Amino acid sequence: MPENPDPSPKPENPGRSLGALLRRMRMDLSPLRDSRDFRLLFGSGVIGMFGTFLTLVAVPLQMKQLTDSPLAVGLVSAAEFVPMVVCGLWGGAIADALDRRKIILYTEVGLCLTVTILLVNALLPEPRVWVLYVVGAMSAGFGSLQRPSLESLMPRVVRHDQLAAAAALGAFRWNLGAIIAPGLSGLIAAAYGVAAAYAINVATFLASLVLLWLVKAPPQAEDASPASIRSMVEGVRYAAGRPDLMGTYLVDVAAMVFAFSTALYPFLADQVGSPESLGLFYSAAAVGSLIASVTSGWTGHVHRHGLGVIVAALVWGIAVALAAVMPNMWGILAFFALAGAADMISGVFRATIWNQTIPDSYRGRLAGIELLSYTSGPMLGNARAGLMDHLGGTRFSLGAGGLLCVGAVVALAGLLPKFRDYDARTDEHAVRERARREELARATAS
Repeated sequence: MPENPDPSPKPENPGRSLGALLRRMRMDLSPLRDSRDFRLLFGSGVIGMFGTFLTLVAVPLQMKQLTDSPLAVGLVSAAEFVPMVVCGLWGGAIADALDRRKIILYTEVGLCLTVTILLVNALLPEPRVWVLYVVGAMSAGFGSLQRPSLESLMPRVVRHDQLAAAAALGAFRWNLGAIIAPGLSGLIAAAYGVAAAYAINVATFLASLVLLWLVKAPPQAEDASPASIRSMVEGVRYAAGRPDLMGTYLVDVAAMVFAFSTALYPFLADQVGSPESLGLFYSAAAVGSLIASVTSGWTGHVHRHGLGVIVAALVWGIAVALAAVMPNMWGILAFFALAGAADMISGVFRATIWNQTIPDSYRGRLAGIELLSYTSGPMLGNARAGLMDHLGGTRFSLGAGGLLCVGAVVALAGLLPKFRDYDARTDEHAVRERARREELARATAS
């Protein structure tokens, strides 16, 4: 007679449960394994990031050496703002009208030429100050023209179900570079001079160009709308007609405007009695972001991306507010790291919504809008932080900004139910885009 099976549930093996949890959190490397073009773009990005940081460190250093004026150094960023805005929008329009791969290659050549000009200027007996402003504006223009094409190329080279993993890998690349590259770039520029930094950057652009040349992304559709002011307006109308997309932009802008406060870091370091540790305040968020990206495997199992953006933005604001009341440097750094981790997770979910739902015919123009949303927010945030510091002090500015961020995000979550309730499994745009990509894959295979 067979034994009666034990009806009671078997206790779960703790070791197996822990192993499953760790596997779920582990970064998903499948886009690197499965997509040759993604590997090439990723490699180009790693090389290009190091070179870019070399110039980002070298230009302010050279301007300081030539003028010894903080205002002159600050005006370099001001010179870049208008080209960034104009070329970002136009870059989105041409990304939907022309061959994105060619745009990326041509703008990469343009960026390489701008650094070559900086190198030649640095080798002159008397380098010209105006060259730094003009080339800074040119570089911002080329970079903004390129970014929408790069962003909109990603869904073409990565499977639909791997887009969240691809976004996490991109964040990992950026955060690792943000931690390592600035310090290394500063050492090179200080030890060997800005000309050496520019020369190395030229070499990185040439290496990046080789990788980009090898990318074999499909060309643009023949019936694509030509780039024009009208097409740019159509892109804005499309974004405005989709509350789920507007939620990604508005929540991010609100989070940055109210809680981005890097302008306060020098004053905060003085207040905790550790001005020599200023660099740690800048790197804390990047460290938190890097940890979040390394353990981002779980994000691929999340489908409520809108709610994910909201929760991450709330954590960002709360972490900034709590940092304001920490009595010592280590407590502040811990909450800055938490804020950085939350910002990284928000970025992954926002990028997933964009890449999984926006039709390819609009992807470039929407990438241009995205560029403006995540570059203008920090600029406005630092202006807000400085004004509130003037009114109530550094910690008041930091804490109040975090709380205002929480309030703004809660209000936006209430005003945008389609964004809050977004689900990649059922959203009409996500379902339609997934079906389109599956049909395209079948057609390509046959």
